[in-house]
Amino acid sequence: MSVGIGLPVARPEALLDWAQRADDGPFTTLGLADRLIWDNPEPLVTLATLAGATRRIRLQTEVLLAPLREPALLAKQAATLDRLSGGRFTLGLGVGGRADEFDLVGVDLRTRGRRFDEQLKIMKDIWSGGPIGPAPARDGGPEVLIGGFAGPALDRVARFGDGFLCAAPLPLAGRQVEHVETAWTRAGRPGRPRLVGQVTVALGPESTVDEARDQILGYYAFDADLAADTAERLLTTPAAIRAAVAEFTALGADEVMFYCWSPDTDQVDRLADVVG
Repeated sequence: MSVGIGLPVARPEALLDWAQRADDGPFTTLGLADRLIWDNPEPLVTLATLAGATRRIRLQTEVLLAPLREPALLAKQAATLDRLSGGRFTLGLGVGGRADEFDLVGVDLRTRGRRFDEQLKIMKDIWSGGPIGPAPARDGGPEVLIGGFAGPALDRVARFGDGFLCAAPLPLAGRQVEHVETAWTRAGRPGRPRLVGQVTVALGPESTVDEARDQILGYYAFDADLAADTAERLLTTPAAIRAAVAEFTALGADEVMFYCWSPDTDQVDRLADVVG
């Protein structure tokens, strides 16, 4: 089982240290979330910086909110990052759902799914030899993982993606994975989709755990139920983290991302010990 780290967003200036420690450890991927209305670092700019500070670890948006962006420029940015990182980039994408962010960029929230489909077609065409360069390191464009919870989002994996980013609670994850794999087969796609699971973690002293919960509650303050549920699902012991990895392994996951909320950098070494 491959294991990656989802980077915290609370202290952007610490992310170089996070990335270099992870690159020296057993981890396979660095993931970074996307929000417009928040003080998080912009993910493509940040991952480009981290690409230059690391040697082997992959870089992944988890997930980039595609409908908030213009597709031709996004295709160019993604291809550039893929090329400059030596093919280490994975573009994780989702539709988003916060009305205030869509209002800010003048995009109709109600049409985000249709807009996302159109964007994916445009980007695939560009990466396959369209007039916009540079050509990505990977033929056909960087690896594309699609995240989401509703049926149309899960179906989109088979239509446009290389795999599925599953951030659902583990009791619901099995049904989502089954949906994605069924859609994949019906679409006539060969093999199986790549499956990446995600769990929220905070490993360390009580102050680290408390800081992580505070970050979660602030990040999801627009939805009190979601904030409380996410904080409740925070994994804070090696045993709980190993159990979650085992459950995702049983579902056929190729990788599990440990999404960290506290900026306590020593978590990288603690999580490395859990991975073994």
